[in-house]
Amino acid sequence: MLLRSLLSGDLREFVITLCLVLPAVIICLTIHECAHGLTARALGDRTAERAGRLTLDPMAHIDPFGFLCMMLLGFGWARPVPVNVSGFRIKNRKLGMALVALAGPVSNLLLALVSYIVALLLTYKVNSDIMFLETLRMFFTYIGILSVGLGVFNLIPVHPLDGSRVLNAFLPYRLQVKMERYQSVILLALIVILYFGLFDLVIAGVDNWVIELAIRVVRPLL
Repeated sequence: MLLRSLLSGDLREFVITLCLVLPAVIICLTIHECAHGLTARALGDRTAERAGRLTLDPMAHIDPFGFLCMMLLGFGWARPVPVNVSGFRIKNRKLGMALVALAGPVSNLLLALVSYIVALLLTYKVNSDIMFLETLRMFFTYIGILSVGLGVFNLIPVHPLDGSRVLNAFLPYRLQVKMERYQSVILLALIVILYFGLFDLVIAGVDNWVIELAIRVVRPLL
């Protein structure tokens, strides 16, 4: 998104995109990580709370390189929230860890849905000739796009992404060991997929699905 704007050579477009994407990325990453911590707290683990991670302060969550990837490419990561499974109240700790891991991507998809709903309402209900409201519509659209990218990317079952923790909850230990043994191969395959833009198709498919859901919610209000 931002990279495309930068490569276009249009300085004005780049500055406008930067001003909108920067806060959108911060919101997406912060909600993602806070959702992890809140879910762990709900299950009984207070590790994230003690570490000061149950907060909407972005400085507690931002990973510089993951933040840069989000800005330039539309998908990335934040600092992992510390979790101690021994603090869970449920007996199945692998399931508890999966729920904590899944909370981040789910929060992003929900955020995307809400953002697209607001953007659609601004599109159909408000005079788009008003510059501020049009900018606000673009801002919520960017939040939707980036939230989907962050949520889907983190569901990839490669350590340390959330998808690996979700997958481990259902894989037998023998298969987990094999997965760990071939992590480097899986990571290489992921790099190839990202390089050739194949992952963009997955993100676009999920993005279209969320937009269609938002349209269904908004249609009765029009």
